[in-house]
Amino acid sequence: MNALNPSAAQAWPAWPEYALVEDLLPALREYAHAGRVALATLVSVAGPSPRPLYSEMAIAADGRVAGYVSGGCVEAAVAEEARMALGEGRPRLLDYGVGSPVLDIQLSCGGRIGIFVRELHEPSRYVNTLSVARRERRTVTILSDRATGAWDVVDGAREPDERHYARTQRPPLRLVAIGGDPVTLAVAQLAPTLGVEVVLLRPHGPAEPPPGVSLAGYDPRSLPAALRDLALDDRTAVYSLSHDAEIDHAVAAHALHSPAFAVGILGSRNKIGARVERLKDDGVDDDELQKLHLPAGLPIGAQTPHGIALSILAQICQRDRARLS
Repeated sequence: MNALNPSAAQAWPAWPEYALVEDLLPALREYAHAGRVALATLVSVAGPSPRPLYSEMAIAADGRVAGYVSGGCVEAAVAEEARMALGEGRPRLLDYGVGSPVLDIQLSCGGRIGIFVRELHEPSRYVNTLSVARRERRTVTILSDRATGAWDVVDGAREPDERHYARTQRPPLRLVAIGGDPVTLAVAQLAPTLGVEVVLLRPHGPAEPPPGVSLAGYDPRSLPAALRDLALDDRTAVYSLSHDAEIDHAVAAHALHSPAFAVGILGSRNKIGARVERLKDDGVDDDELQKLHLPAGLPIGAQTPHGIALSILAQICQRDRARLS
């Protein structure tokens, strides 16, 4: 039974839809409106693990969950521990896997994990603080007191210490896509499912963005005006999908000189040499060219708009993962 609210106990979901939630802030906001909420954080990993360190899971007092911390082996147990933590008012550190004293819960991957479970105090302020940092594209670190579960948010990336666990939140991956063809539209549709924000530039395009697509920004002005006001950082990729050689060149030259971590251009392999030489003539150096993907996308043999979009998004995620490893 639910230690906090026995009448709210729920059967564990038959399908792990909760695990498809990567962004916990909307769920935390919703749970906070309904009552108290707990947060479970993966704070140690020994051996293989299906989830990266500092993966998190939100647990509402009424039993709802979002996010996951393993491959499904421990989530039900963690949710129950979270409800008990809410009832008792104290955090707890859970230990599962090979060598753990919890013999009835073992991990299929053969590893061992530690999970810090605590009530999230002032959840609305927590959500608002992290939402502002995300909107401003600031890197922040959430420090959680190991003894009390109290939290603080500080600017920049920090390492854990003897008193605190430390989870770094970086700005979401952002893709600036330039174009208006079916591939551009498919990229804009698929990207949010991978947690990638999209800013769409369509020079001299329609006043309104495409319907039914969630965008972080849309700019239909001329390309020089759009590029002049475009804010690029090291969590941003820029891909020109215009099928126009002049637009592609202007976008690539601008983005390769910027902090953007990846730059891509759709097009024929036969034209790679000429395009690269033109970029060099415009002052793009060899180090900057390392960011260029030409043609754009991983070589998966894609021919449909959604297939090509998938190859582009996979390339962006692969590039981001490689530089953070």
